Amino acid sequence: MTPRPWIALTSLVLIAGACLLIFLVLLAGAVDGNPVNQIYFLQADTSAIPGAAPLSRWTFWNICSVTTNGRNMCGKVHPAFPLDPPSDRNFDTTKGVDAAFIGTRKYFYLTRFMFAFVLISLFFAVCSLFLGLFALCSRIGSFLSSALCAVALFFQTLTASLMTAAYVIGRNNFRANKQSANVGKYSFGFMWAAMACLFLSTVLFCVAGVTSKKDTTTYTKRTGGKSFFGRKNTTRSRGTFIDSESQRRVVKDELS
Repeated sequence: MTPRPWIALTSLVLIAGACLLIFLVLLAGAVDGNPVNQIYFLQADTSAIPGAAPLSRWTFWNICSVTTNGRNMCGKVHPAFPLDPPSDRNFDTTKGVDAAFIGTRKYFYLTRFMFAFVLISLFFAVCSLFLGLFALCSRIGSFLSSALCAVALFFQTLTASLMTAAYVIGRNNFRANKQSANVGKYSFGFMWAAMACLFLSTVLFCVAGVTSKKDTTTYTKRTGGKSFFGRKNTTRSRGTFIDSESQRRVVKDELS
């Protein structure tokens, strides 16, 4: 039995896991519930910034304050919410903000593009997930799913890289300004884990397609390139029938 269905099934499980992890990070800040209210990209001490909460957390959608039990408490949602403390999108002041954030748009663009890339990645991952059902019974399905998964992997890698660059540098800026800060372990872990799942799934879909081809070639060699019903056997049967008829005629001639 060909191992292709099992390899394809493993790939589907990995893609489903990647989609779930991305969804969890996307929902943080937009949905007020467990477990997504524990997910954030950056937490920083913003008590020195006028109008800011003592602790602030950045998500894809907004800046959230922190409850006494360590959960996010978020307000209105804004898609592609940037890390840009001095701008009117965040705190609208330069007081208490590290100088590294002032006069630059670097963090703004890094975090804005993150949102676009993660949506593209999720779209192709979901398409690969559904198309991957055909990979259970088709080589073409395996290769097409691998191609879509590779596109999702590309954009997910971009998302994780931009996330790491923006928020790790942002954390360092807050710390340099004597403000405690740390990156979100769940969001970072989920985004990089999703990238790893997509990478493994892309490889396994290719393996499933190649394995199926090898199995087909091996079967053809074993059967001598003949059809399933055995063309050679049919020829031999015809030859045997002709020989039997010839022998009967010879016997009849001798008797006569």
